[in-house]
Amino acid sequence: MTRLPRRSFARSSTEVAPELLGHVLARRLPDGAVLRARIVETEAYDQDDPASHAYRGRTPRIRVMFGPPGHLYVYFTYGMHHCMNVVTGPDGTASAVLLRAAEPLEGIDRMKIRRRTDRVRDLCRGPARLAQAFDVDRSLDGADLVRGTEMWIERDPTAVPASIRCGPRVGIRVGTDLPWRFWIDGPWVSVSRRAAPSPR
Repeated sequence: MTRLPRRSFARSSTEVAPELLGHVLARRLPDGAVLRARIVETEAYDQDDPASHAYRGRTPRIRVMFGPPGHLYVYFTYGMHHCMNVVTGPDGTASAVLLRAAEPLEGIDRMKIRRRTDRVRDLCRGPARLAQAFDVDRSLDGADLVRGTEMWIERDPTAVPASIRCGPRVGIRVGTDLPWRFWIDGPWVSVSRRAAPSPR
């Protein structure tokens, strides 16, 4: 499988978020082992979105979110969890897609060790679990998903989702009316919410 090119990310987060579904997130660990999981749930955030980290302007902590596209934006939340996002949109704008859940494909034994569980369903079901399973922390903030060697996203032309669902994002207090959460129905999705099929 080939990597997604830079142009795939150089569009709005609401365009990129549903199109990442079905593609494969890959991570090369320091010892050379490779982890892979199919992306099944995402959320879109942009600069004018009150739920976005960039809503109040640029700060050193979120500088990666302002581009260029195709990089990883990693943040630390609740004093214990990391979450990873794909930077999208034109360079200079703050737009990103939160990776919420994925279906484990390769390196599952390593993910179990990282997550301290044998339940495959729970390895990557939720943004914090996904980051933990993939050994992602702030040291990977800014990692290049197009040319880098530590993380990338692979195109899988055989895994086009039959139906993409959309609905309100979760875990936020503002912008809750926007249907910017996208997912593929199945056991790997992080939460269950009433939703409508995506118009895409």
